[in-house]
Amino acid sequence: MTTPAPWERTARGAMLLDDAGRLAPTIFAEMSALAARTGAINLGQGFPDDDPPAPVLDAARDALYGGLNQYPPGRGMPVLLEAVAEHQARFYGIGLDPEREVLVTAGATEALAATLLALVDVGDEVVTFEPFYDAYGALVGLAGGRHRTVPLRGPDFRPDPDELRAAFSPRTRVVLVNDPHNPTGTVLDDETRRLVVELAHEFDATIVTDEVYEHLLFDGRVHTPISTLPGAAERTVTISSGGKTFSATGWKIGWLSGPADLVSRILTVKQFLTYVNGSVFQPAIAAGLRLPDDHFAASAADLQRRRDLLSTGLAAAGFDVRDSRGSYFVVADAAPLGHHDAADLCRRLPGLAGVVGVPISAFCRSGLAAEYSSLVRFAFCKRTDVLERAASQLASLSV
Repeated sequence: MTTPAPWERTARGAMLLDDAGRLAPTIFAEMSALAARTGAINLGQGFPDDDPPAPVLDAARDALYGGLNQYPPGRGMPVLLEAVAEHQARFYGIGLDPEREVLVTAGATEALAATLLALVDVGDEVVTFEPFYDAYGALVGLAGGRHRTVPLRGPDFRPDPDELRAAFSPRTRVVLVNDPHNPTGTVLDDETRRLVVELAHEFDATIVTDEVYEHLLFDGRVHTPISTLPGAAERTVTISSGGKTFSATGWKIGWLSGPADLVSRILTVKQFLTYVNGSVFQPAIAAGLRLPDDHFAASAADLQRRRDLLSTGLAAAGFDVRDSRGSYFVVADAAPLGHHDAADLCRRLPGLAGVVGVPISAFCRSGLAAEYSSLVRFAFCKRTDVLERAASQLASLSV
């Protein structure tokens, strides 16, 4: 029997250790290392080829040479706290007190970690959709919680309302919602959003939302934060970041917002994680959040064109391509090409086509991993010439 790779065991809920007791790499680290070793085009990890917009870079440079190189305030620099509050009011009509209801974090991942560590005790249950971004399972485990999942099934990756209801129990403390969704590229429908709020009230759970792709929706879609639904704001912690929106994933500037009492509880934990971060990048992301509306529309439209380019190439290569409605990612089914084990295909894809992807099974537990065994996630947040080259090389699979 073949021993599964460390990331395969991790995706199924095991500890992040290999058979020798060493810390195991994530799927992203392993696939990126494979791309580097083989020279393949890395469509596995979601980082863009582009630099941030010029006004954002200028603001970072001005902060760097303007002396903002020491610890920023614990909650975040006022300029970014205020920019986040302005952003939420401008795009969604959400009113926030920037001094009490916003917290700057080291990316969305730290925001998620601090939130779960603050709100989840040993034995408490956290509900997420599945497939799920791999950090969710690890962070629930670090908090001592139990991870309950709701499958996203069918070509549209929609949750079944009955399965969503069945995932909640008196032990549910948090429901963690990723919308737009990584890895599937789906966007939640209004019925599901309303049901999440209803169940959170029924079971007195806190809603935590991961909205890092909030400005990267396609085909005319507009993001709807769950906190804008009736009865949601008082029990919702909203998380986002500047990395995906402004092509600055290495800066690790994120934030969360919500009721002041919840934000204060999370700050109590966050201060013992990174304490503070990114002094010169906080004013830069603030400048990004204040860019005009047409910048956000143009960014989404440009990414949509890249989605279409890669999706067309994947379809021409023989994949069954799922509709990506948001995020950096498109899911393609390799079964029509005769590849029913996407994990095996992704290991061999650099040699077959000079391209790296990630199997959707790496984002699932064993049950759903088997159901989605032929699906591969590809990132299209790359330059047009890179995507054209990838599409051309992938075409060799159908020959």
